[in-house]
Amino acid sequence: MTVFLPRRAVLAFTGADRVSFLQGLVTNDLQTLTQDQAVWSALLTPQGRWLSEFFLFAQGDHILMDCAAEHADFLAKKLSRFRLRSDVQINRTDLHVVVGSGTEDLPADAVIAAADPRCEGAGWRAIVSALPEHSASERDYLERRLALGLPDNEDFVSEQTLALEANMDLLNGVSWKKGCYMGQELTARTHYRGLLKKRMLPVTLMGASFPESGGIVMMEDREVGEIRSRSGHHAIAVLRREAWSSSALTCNGHSLLINWPLWFPVEMRS
Repeated sequence: MTVFLPRRAVLAFTGADRVSFLQGLVTNDLQTLTQDQAVWSALLTPQGRWLSEFFLFAQGDHILMDCAAEHADFLAKKLSRFRLRSDVQINRTDLHVVVGSGTEDLPADAVIAAADPRCEGAGWRAIVSALPEHSASERDYLERRLALGLPDNEDFVSEQTLALEANMDLLNGVSWKKGCYMGQELTARTHYRGLLKKRMLPVTLMGASFPESGGIVMMEDREVGEIRSRSGHHAIAVLRREAWSSSALTCNGHSLLINWPLWFPVEMRS
């Protein structure tokens, strides 16, 4: 199954300092980036709040960034402010992003393709110059990522969401071994001191579909979370820690169940 993602765009980073430039700004370690892999990462505010998430690919003398289309111009402008004397150029391309679940569907003419690095079963991502002749619907991809509990751009709130609230620490989106980057101090402190109060988790609504927008998660008479992206009975919810072990969660009067993904450590589920 190949799915074209029209709401993603591709930026190209060129110049001799492209790796070191990005290394000092994003959450993941670009020193590990090779031609046959992708790295998931994010740009944060100095206070550790999310600005944008993206996938990075090494392609020849370029680094290609697969990002939300609505963020592409913002990212190019924002990152350009940090260039100073660095030899790096940032340009929006006319390339496209496609994703899939089976290796047999990998486009033979892809500019670059790699496994989605977030978790096992996440499939692959590819950057292509021409749109595929056949594409499944975006809803197919949405339902697959909801089943896996993978966050996307629409699940974050700009300048509010912490990287760890979106499980970027559990989904290979944050490096604890690299040097400083923007927002690193708060991210590290939250991690090492165990200060995180909520996380995004996949959920199922029993006996009903989620509303098209909104949705508050209740634990008896207390609000303990909210619904983000959704499709039918399945969604990503931001849930406070005290809700994780509760069997009394509801949304719109219907029972709500947490679908613990395989990548979420068992010892953290309470």
